[in-house]
Amino acid sequence: MNEKQLITDCLNGNRKAQKELYDTYSPKMMGVCLRYVRDRETARDLLQEGFIRVFTSLKSYSGSGAFEGWIRTIFVNIALEHLRRTDVLRNSVDLDQLYDTAQADETVLSRITAMELVALIRKLPSGFRTVFNMYAVEGYSHKEIAEKLHIAESTSRSQYQRARRWLQVQIKRWDEQYNS
Repeated sequence: MNEKQLITDCLNGNRKAQKELYDTYSPKMMGVCLRYVRDRETARDLLQEGFIRVFTSLKSYSGSGAFEGWIRTIFVNIALEHLRRTDVLRNSVDLDQLYDTAQADETVLSRITAMELVALIRKLPSGFRTVFNMYAVEGYSHKEIAEKLHIAESTSRSQYQRARRWLQVQIKRWDEQYNS
């Protein structure tokens, strides 16, 4: 079934089409959810909430632009709403108090796998992880991040820089542990 027909069938309440849409996009959207929250149970809740919103908002999809991009935007917004409700930036850690800001060299980056890097990103403190994902992965500007998270633009920049430094320290530690 093509995407346009799948959307039409979903709009008409066809349960089989809804299941197909869910089966097609849920693995990628679970990945989006896991980038913003650490535990799988919360990510599953966000996944469910996201698909409820997809199905209730489907009539607003204009057909212009990629359908997957439209769905991804819904899931990012669901995750951000969750993070705003839990006030994720309130408990942000001051990186300078915790770690030396060592630089990860290029050879380390060539040895780490994508899965290992994603695992490190998932370990970022919540505020850092949120801003890092929005800026580096989703492509939002710091101004857009500030608007969506109800924070100052300078806070977004600061959280992103701190996330980068935190990751550099963790990558260096990973390298020392696994490649010594």
